[in-house]
Amino acid sequence: MRDRRHRGNPGAFRVHCGVGLIAAVLLTGGIKVRAQAPLEPVVSVPVRSYHILRYEDDWSFLRDPALRTDWLDCLKYLPLRKGNGGSYLSLGGEFRQSAENVHHDAWKKAPPSAQTFALERLQLHADAHLNQRLRIFLQLESGLEEGREGGPRVIDLKRLDFLNAFAELRLSHAAEPAFLRVGRQEIQLGSGRLVAVREGPNVRQSFYGVRLNAPLRGWQTSWFALRPAADKPGFFDNVPLQTTTFAGAFATRSWRPGSRNLLDIYFYSLDRKHATYNRGSGRELRETLGARVASRDPASTAGRVFIPHFDVEGAWQFGEFAQARIQAWTLAAEVGSNFSALPFSPRLGLRANVTSGDRNATTGSLGTFHPLFPIGNYFGILVDTGPGPLNSRDLHPNLRLFLPHGIAVNTDWLMWWRQSLNDGVYSVPGNLLIAAGKSQARFVGHRPGMEVRWQIDRHTYLQGDYGVFFAGPFLRESGRTGNLNFASIWLGYKF
Repeated sequence: MRDRRHRGNPGAFRVHCGVGLIAAVLLTGGIKVRAQAPLEPVVSVPVRSYHILRYEDDWSFLRDPALRTDWLDCLKYLPLRKGNGGSYLSLGGEFRQSAENVHHDAWKKAPPSAQTFALERLQLHADAHLNQRLRIFLQLESGLEEGREGGPRVIDLKRLDFLNAFAELRLSHAAEPAFLRVGRQEIQLGSGRLVAVREGPNVRQSFYGVRLNAPLRGWQTSWFALRPAADKPGFFDNVPLQTTTFAGAFATRSWRPGSRNLLDIYFYSLDRKHATYNRGSGRELRETLGARVASRDPASTAGRVFIPHFDVEGAWQFGEFAQARIQAWTLAAEVGSNFSALPFSPRLGLRANVTSGDRNATTGSLGTFHPLFPIGNYFGILVDTGPGPLNSRDLHPNLRLFLPHGIAVNTDWLMWWRQSLNDGVYSVPGNLLIAAGKSQARFVGHRPGMEVRWQIDRHTYLQGDYGVFFAGPFLRESGRTGNLNFASIWLGYKF
């Protein structure tokens, strides 16, 4: 039973404990907080890549006219005050047109069993660096849908609204600066398994709130308190979702200076007034404590025959759901290697993931793991349909080839089981798709898939995805006999 001293606000008590635990880990690692050094200009390394989070793009190097080589560089660095290199405006955006063909979407019984529809996304942003301390970032998003029977889903339609609209106060100008960010903002942490943007679906996920990033002698930490934006389809009608709060702390560092291996530790607290699982619905207070070790690709592959890579992450969840305790967990791992000396530089990998399920709906303990705000296409090819990482075991061999002319080919095979026979199958966001009870089979099905992406130039890409999820015994015995067939093609332009 919960301590009576904290009955009034149990969520706040757990947040304080979790954040305190993260701070204790950092402090016991010998971290010393030093006095703030005077601000010094940052020497930017020219990187012409477009990040998933566009506020991470840095075009400050274009203050040097000799580095302006792209015809759109005139939009990326617009001085706001003459003679002040730290005061400038950067403009950018993305247009993405896609078409999807889906048979047996999420294994639903109701018709239509097959349909084709179009999705269109437009994003435009303005990044105003008013001086070396203050920055305003505004990003608009419009997502439209056409031709889907039954109408658009919440991930399909947003006529026009802000995706990001925040003020950022930079507290230092070190190589890893400290900053305070307030307003509407996207957030992606670590591997993206638990906190990421919905890049696959048409409309992305963002939050309202405050975030503080601060380096602490080798660690880069992030502390935040947020509410997700309510998914509304109109014009500038999004507001914070009052039924959900999300807070926590995240810290990452290299194993040692110069190492390409990293360590993440984190604590997240999710409070949802309305949550639904196989056992029923109720108020949910869920805390997540986890860690990850992983390797990053080296800066150069010269002289290397093969380059091993790994990514291992584990998390424990606890808290309360309705009248039950939460005791859930996950373990995810990927191992493999890049064979850079072979033709097409193949990258071979094997993923294995397990997330706990509810063992018995009549007990006082909920065992279903929840992925919080995971990456939109968690299992790759199936962008916005199919199973999610709840009550699951999966084995996922994969192969990536790098062909000439900027073409990359990804092939994989997803094999998927239920972890608990007394729990159902859920979608990526955590919605219950198929309840338990009609089948005692563990195997849900398997899905071969392929993705081909052609990076035509720096701005333009063309991508095609195709996968078939073949129904296994659990689906067939639950009355979902059709195979889920998914195909999509995307054409995008970024600037």
